[in-house]
Amino acid sequence: MKEELPQQPPACPVVLSVPIQWGDQDAFGHVNNTRSIRWYESARMEYFNLESIVQLLQGTRVGPILVSIHCDYRQQVSHPDTVQVTASITRIGRTSMVMEHQIYSEHQQVLVSEGSSTLVLFDYAKNESVPVPVELRQAIESLEGRSLDSST
Repeated sequence: MKEELPQQPPACPVVLSVPIQWGDQDAFGHVNNTRSIRWYESARMEYFNLESIVQLLQGTRVGPILVSIHCDYRQQVSHPDTVQVTASITRIGRTSMVMEHQIYSEHQQVLVSEGSSTLVLFDYAKNESVPVPVELRQAIESLEGRSLDSST
């Protein structure tokens, strides 16, 4: 039995609309697998450029650093199309955060990939991880519209 895939992106703090370029495709005529990771990166950077987060990190040498990324491909996608790329933080630990991503095809009206990124809050001046400040946790929880329990 074929898995039923969601047709629309969920409500998220970040949903990027990305037109697929002809050059995004590989020799097999579908979008190359590396593009999903790049689109996740774009959505992740957009998330950390949201005003409430920028205000807290601006002027510091502290910011997120990617430590792990995972992607499950669900459906091929090709040019011409536009994809919707989501970013949502689903868990905050002592020094880390988990961000989930989904990519939806507008043309096919279906989920084409989903994945997650593990980020650590990092002090680039000291070259070490740092605890997530309460203010940053509260700003993220406000963006997400829910409490993010670190024990999940």
